[in-house]
Amino acid sequence: MRMSEGVEWGLHCCVTLAWLDGEGPVSTARLAASLELPAAYLNKRLQALVRAGILSSTPGARGGFRLARPPERITLMDVVAAIEGTDDAFRCAEIRRQGAGAEAPAREFRRPCGIAAAMSRAELAWRRELAAQTVADVMTGLPDSAADRTRRWFASERTQV
Repeated sequence: MRMSEGVEWGLHCCVTLAWLDGEGPVSTARLAASLELPAAYLNKRLQALVRAGILSSTPGARGGFRLARPPERITLMDVVAAIEGTDDAFRCAEIRRQGAGAEAPAREFRRPCGIAAAMSRAELAWRRELAAQTVADVMTGLPDSAADRTRRWFASERTQV
C-alpha cells in the first residue's frame, strides 16, 4: 500500500495548526510557505480535511484553516481516510474462477479466497493501528523545539505581512 504525499502534508498541517491553536485561522499560503509546498495542491488536501470535519475554514482576506476538533480527537486514520478515501487497498477480482479455475466445481468457491482474506486481515491491522494514534500522540513524540520553531516562524511571518 502506498499513500500519497497528501497524507503527510495533511498530518503536518494538523500538527502545525494544533501548535498554533488560539492564533486564529491560518491561510493556505502561510501553511504552504511554512512547509515549502505548492499552495494550490495543498489547498485541495486541506479542503478534503474540511469535508471530513478535521479542519474548519473561514473565508475572506483574514480567513484560513484551524482544527475543527482537538488533536486528541483526530486519528491518523481520520486524515488518511479524508485524503485517500475509504476504499479497500486490495480488491479481489476472483481470478481464481478464471483460466484453470473455470472448470472447478462451485463448492470450491464457497469460502472466501485465502489471498483476499489475508489481505483483508493485513489492511484491518494497519487501519486499526492508524485509528489508535491521534495527532496529539504524534505531537508528544516531537521535540519541543519543533513547536517553538514553528510558532516563531508564523509570528515573524505575521509581522512581515
